[in-house]
Amino acid sequence: MPLQEELKKQGDYLFKFRSHLPLVLLLVGLWVKIYQEGFSAGANESIVAEILEVLGIIAGISGLIVRIWTVGYTPKDTSGRNTKEGQLAEVLNITGLYSIIRNPLYFGNYLMWVGIAMITGNIWFVLLFTLGFWIYYERIIYAEESFLRLKFGNIYMNWASETPAFLPKHLNYRKPEIAFSWKKVLKKEKNGLFALFLLFSVFGIVGDIAEGELSFFEERLSIFGALLTGTIYLVLKYLKSHTTVLNEIGR
Repeated sequence: MPLQEELKKQGDYLFKFRSHLPLVLLLVGLWVKIYQEGFSAGANESIVAEILEVLGIIAGISGLIVRIWTVGYTPKDTSGRNTKEGQLAEVLNITGLYSIIRNPLYFGNYLMWVGIAMITGNIWFVLLFTLGFWIYYERIIYAEESFLRLKFGNIYMNWASETPAFLPKHLNYRKPEIAFSWKKVLKKEKNGLFALFLLFSVFGIVGDIAEGELSFFEERLSIFGALLTGTIYLVLKYLKSHTTVLNEIGR
């Protein structure tokens, strides 16, 4: 099979299982955190580990903000949201963060999950995760862009030639034509909000247990964050399933 077709086939397959990547990160990351805190003498006290943990929180929250910003400006059936069944796009989204990079949702995903990787305090795990994320999502992006290229033709090609795939190279921001929708954000991003703060809490507690110095008082902020966002998640899930409060025409 030619390489182009092989990459597209791999991308289509990996797209269906993209939600499993965080689970792999969670399991491996917890093991790394336990080793870092319990068996790597002095590593948990190193300045590198401390800096990584702080940067991890900043990166995770930044990734969530990127996703909120992106989702809040996306219309229905846009190129920014695909389904488990495959590619879906009636509109090519080229404004908002899509005017700076072609894949802002994936960029947000990376920041959120590399933030969790940083919480382990292990720089090698962060680098390996980054490499794995790149290889995994490069194929997904290739498959998506093959679809968009066929769907939108020259419109897509002109946009892609001016807009980098993942890392911003310019700040030629184009203001979206539609208003920001908090309803769509609350409906779509409740899972990520809860998961991020829950994992901050879990990694903190697991690290303390591995180190033999568990203190719920020291972890009070992360625990409170997990409880608060968990409550928000349950309320929003109920509203989405049993009411029309979060529904919005065209979004």
